[in-house]
Amino acid sequence: MDQLTSAARLMIVSDLDHTMVDHHDPENLSLLRFNALWEANYRENSLLVFSTGRSPTLYKELRKEKPMLTPDITIMSVGTEITYGNSMEPDDGWEAFLNDKWDRKIVTEETSKFPELTLQSETEQRPHKVSFYVQKDKAQDITGTLSKRLEERGLDVKIIYSGGMDLDILPQGAGKGRALAYLLKKLKSEGKLPNNTLACGDSGNDAELFSIPDVYGVMVANAQEELLQWRAANAKDSPKVIHATERCAAGIIQAIGHFNLGPNTSPRDVTDMSDCKMENFVPAYEVVKFYLFFEKWRRGEIENSDLHLSNLKAVCRPSGTFVHPSGVEKYLEDCINTLRTCHGDKQGKQFRIWVDLVLPTQVGSDSWLVSFKKWELCGEERQCCITTVLLSSKNVTVADGLTWTHVHQTWLQGAAASDSASWFF
Repeated sequence: MDQLTSAARLMIVSDLDHTMVDHHDPENLSLLRFNALWEANYRENSLLVFSTGRSPTLYKELRKEKPMLTPDITIMSVGTEITYGNSMEPDDGWEAFLNDKWDRKIVTEETSKFPELTLQSETEQRPHKVSFYVQKDKAQDITGTLSKRLEERGLDVKIIYSGGMDLDILPQGAGKGRALAYLLKKLKSEGKLPNNTLACGDSGNDAELFSIPDVYGVMVANAQEELLQWRAANAKDSPKVIHATERCAAGIIQAIGHFNLGPNTSPRDVTDMSDCKMENFVPAYEVVKFYLFFEKWRRGEIENSDLHLSNLKAVCRPSGTFVHPSGVEKYLEDCINTLRTCHGDKQGKQFRIWVDLVLPTQVGSDSWLVSFKKWELCGEERQCCITTVLLSSKNVTVADGLTWTHVHQTWLQGAAASDSASWFF
């Protein structure tokens, strides 16, 4: 978020489970398709917001399990916590706002009188959220009775039922929709109101997101009945809210295209990357394209041919260097020659590569310094390097692509490869 000095081109606000993340997709392909699209086309000038019912603890667990990008803003615990950046700095103003007519002790006292409510794990109990499990056929009656009792005790609360089992009690001012409205108001006051905002969800606790004025919305194809019923009652004829035909992150990509919010072809969907026609030099796209080639090379999905290696050498400066995370320095051309030895070595394995936080900075009239995190996943094992690449447009055309002049990598703390010799780029 700090990289933006003006209004974001696009702000995507997405739920995680069964929206951005498809738990029925073992290869995480829809998520990886979105990742490539975002990093190649949007990261530099847009905002990615994850809005989840998960607590910080469960959110961090999900990030370890799935190949997720780093969001600019994270809304957690059903809209009761807002944090910024990778360091997850809390929004103190939002926390203070939620304290109005909220007393967690009273909520605990009243809910203890309902044996039908089963308290969720301790990690899901937050300062402004008390969470339970309840059977679907009892949810409506309990919600009505409990709401009345808490009102009689002087509280102003919101009770949200979602997922066919989760019941969350929050301050009235909380919730995913209220948190989004707060963010938009804050960005507007800073002169950075996004040009377009797209809200994405699949369950009842996402319904509020689609009620915010001037926000586009997509309910993914696998949206739950409770959300579709809400749409039928509240947004059936709205041209700004669609029910996608694609699942999860693929539905988000579909919505970007439907509403004409920007590029909607993921680099992962381009069969021949050499066919990509760009009007200008786009350093982020060059980085995404290179590592997608490397993934396909190691998975054996492209031919082991001299032509591919020659094309790679053509975009590398002959004297260009690569500093391996182990500290060893090599010529880029020598590194490309060694690719022969790893062609297809991950064939048939769950091997994926993705890049995160791709941020280019123009450092000269014809050069860019691009920083990012490069991740590799093979089965359950994942490694990551903090990477810096120097790219040049000197003496080349847009069709030729930028020239790689220097690559420098260092291991991300706690994510180093057990065998550094297996790390090529």
